[in-house]
Formats: sequence, structure tokens, C-alpha cells
Amino acid sequence: MLEMIAAPPPQEEVSPALPLAARRCYRLAFCTSLALTLCYGFDIGIPFVAPVLAVLVAAVPAPPPGARAAFGLVLFMAVALGVGMLIGPLLQQAPFTALLVIALGLFFSNRLALAPGKALPATLLALGVTAIPAADIAGSAVASALLEALVLGMAVAIFCLWLVYPLFPEDSHAARPAPPLPGIAPDEENWLSLRATLIVLPAFAFTLTNPTTNLPFLVKSILLGREASELKLRDAGVELVGSTLLGGLCAVLVWWCLGFAVELWFFGAWILLVSLIIAAGCYQVFRNRFTPGFWSNTLMNMLILLGAAVQDSVVGNDVYQAFTVRMALFLLVAVYALVAIHLLERLSRRFLRRKASLRDRLSLLRNKRG
Repeated sequence: MLEMIAAPPPQEEVSPALPLAARRCYRLAFCTSLALTLCYGFDIGIPFVAPVLAVLVAAVPAPPPGARAAFGLVLFMAVALGVGMLIGPLLQQAPFTALLVIALGLFFSNRLALAPGKALPATLLALGVTAIPAADIAGSAVASALLEALVLGMAVAIFCLWLVYPLFPEDSHAARPAPPLPGIAPDEENWLSLRATLIVLPAFAFTLTNPTTNLPFLVKSILLGREASELKLRDAGVELVGSTLLGGLCAVLVWWCLGFAVELWFFGAWILLVSLIIAAGCYQVFRNRFTPGFWSNTLMNMLILLGAAVQDSVVGNDVYQAFTVRMALFLLVAVYALVAIHLLERLSRRFLRRKASLRDRLSLLRNKRG
């Protein structure tokens, strides 16, 4: 029920003029822009949440979830966030116990993300066990508002994908579920999950110092942890730091362009254009050496930074100062994730060497006794 790949719609045999990669680009860009426009137009919760979730939903090269699957996904999200509401009071009364529960929840969500087709539910679970308890520190009303914004944002993202998909569908052969990938060894799954958990926990602790201001930073760290669990060491620098820098640059460009006309339709149009360019890199419309994860994280970074900047302008904060601080924090957590991956991998290799050495010694002792 929680799988993102649903049964194909009745009319699947289409031969559109656009190539498949171009259709995927337009689908991702229009879904993201439409979600942003609807949320800002109707003032739904925290408006930048829906377009970020739209990227997660629309980036999957498959048909949208059916009604049952969509209801199951939203219900799962509500339950995961509800668990966070229960952890919130515990975090204030028994902090150590709550941190252990949060660490276990993050570890489980990272394990879940490694299973085929479970990346989105895993991300929602990670948000539930971290963002909601952090918001509860600022007040139960803030946590309730965030929960409502996330659930409504997911509903809006799926609704936008339903509207956009018939215009830019998959091919009939491409819409079928891909064969499962070779499984990862259980020991490696545990290690990757632990590595991602250790990346998110310090960012969560930092968010507790000022939850209302630092929540975008926590969302960024969760996305980084999810990305880090799938990265190889040699690609980590470009993927983590590069996507953060490019997302910040795109946010600056869009913000500067908005100065020509502060209108919702203009905002939506710029997001559509930039999303289309980023999606073209994601689906290799123009050849590049970056992975789809690099491009999708660039787009999500841009949306988070822009959404926070819009909120700053509404409440009268200095947008440029707040953006500089936020961007510095984003880069800091990206560099921390990179350093943590290198250190943890070094420790892992040293542990494996010692384990192999001990195994050889035990084998020699058995042979001598034999």
C-alpha cells in the first residue's frame, strides 16, 4: 500500500511526440511549480513543504499512486508524525530516553530507505521522529501546525501529480515496475543506516536550540542523511557539498529575478523554469556526470532556502542576513556529513582489518591444535 508504483492507468498506450526523458522533465517541473503555486495561493500551512514533497513524489519515473496507495501514504505519514507528537513531551521530561528513541527511529527509517520503493515512507518517518519533537519544544501549537502542514503538503503533492501525469505519461514498457535490485548484505545495511543516523543526530541537537528558526536546517540534514546512506565515498564530496552550493546559487538567482515583479504567477513561472533546467540534468537531457540524486537534492535545497526567505520577508526579518546564515549552516552540515563519512569509513575499514586478523589467528590456533 505504501509503494509509489501503482497500477497503470487504463489508457497507457500513448505515443506522445515528446521523448520519455523530456516528459519526465516536464512532469517534475510542472508538478513542483503547481504545488508551490497552490500552497502559496491558498496559504496552506508551511508553503514550501508541498513543493519539496512534490519533488520526492514526482521524481520517481513511474505512474502516480492510485487512490488507495495515496490514502495509505498520507495515513502512514499521519501516523509517523503522530509518533513524533508522543515523543515531544518525553523529550522535555526525559531527554536521554527520548534521544535514544529518536536515534532508534532514525536508524529504522534509514534501514527502511534501503529497501526498494521505500525511500519516501522512510523520509516521512524520519521527519516524524525528528521535526515534530523539535517543534514541540517551541510549543504544542507549533508541532500541530507543522504536522498539519506536512500532511496537507503530501496531499497537495499527490494531487498535483495526478493532474500533471496525464499530460506527460510514462511509456507502457517504462511504467512497469523495475526488477528488484540485488540486495545489500545485512551487515552493510546496518552500517549504512548507522552512518546516516550519526549524520542527522547532531543537526537535530542543534535544531533544539531554536526550533522555529532551525527547522529548515533539520529538513536539510534529513535529506543529507538519506543521501549519505546511498553514497560511495569517492562521490560524497560532489554529491553533498556540490548540490548544496548549486541549490543556494539557484535560490539567489530566483530571489533576484522575483525583484522584477513580486507576484505569485511570476514566482511559479520562475520555479517552473529552474525546475525544468534541473530536471533536464536529472534525466540526462543534456549529458552530465552527476547522478539524479545530485540534481533532485539541488532542487530541494533551492526550494527550502527560497521558502525560508519568503517567510523571513513576511515577518520582516533581514532576508539577506538570514539567507547568509542559513546557507552557511547548510554548507556546514554538508561538510560535516562529508567528514563524518570519511572518518566512519576509515574506522570501519580498521575494524574489518582487525576482525580479519583475529579470524586468521583463530584459524591458525585451530590448525595447530588439530
